[in-house]
Amino acid sequence: MSENHLKPRQYLILGLVAICAPLGDSCLSQGMTQLPAVSLAHPLSLITAVFTPWIVVGIALLIGFFASYLTALSWADLTYVLPATAFGNIIVELLARFWLHETISWQRWLGVVLITVGVGFVAQGPAHTEPEPHKEVQP
Repeated sequence: MSENHLKPRQYLILGLVAICAPLGDSCLSQGMTQLPAVSLAHPLSLITAVFTPWIVVGIALLIGFFASYLTALSWADLTYVLPATAFGNIIVELLARFWLHETISWQRWLGVVLITVGVGFVAQGPAHTEPEPHKEVQP
């Protein structure tokens, strides 16, 4: 694949990777705040939690994330796809602040800004790099 020439469908897949995980995680968080604390010592409470509406939606979104992540890995390098998922950190912070009403420290915001700048650098490179040809050593 040539440098930086992704197809619109590939941008859509990367967008799904970036949005499905934070939305799924936020739904899980929303669902768990509405339930009493669960414990691995009481597996029935975990099973019950899995069938609550917010948790079901969260799991579905995380399945969507996983499917789009696998799709992206089929045509792009891990070193390109994984940083692209980091853009989801901005979405997590925004959802946590404005939907879940969490207090977010300036240090966390600064961390998200640094991650985003790093993602910008990665996005400038090619999505897929060809391996270097193996050079045979002549005796």
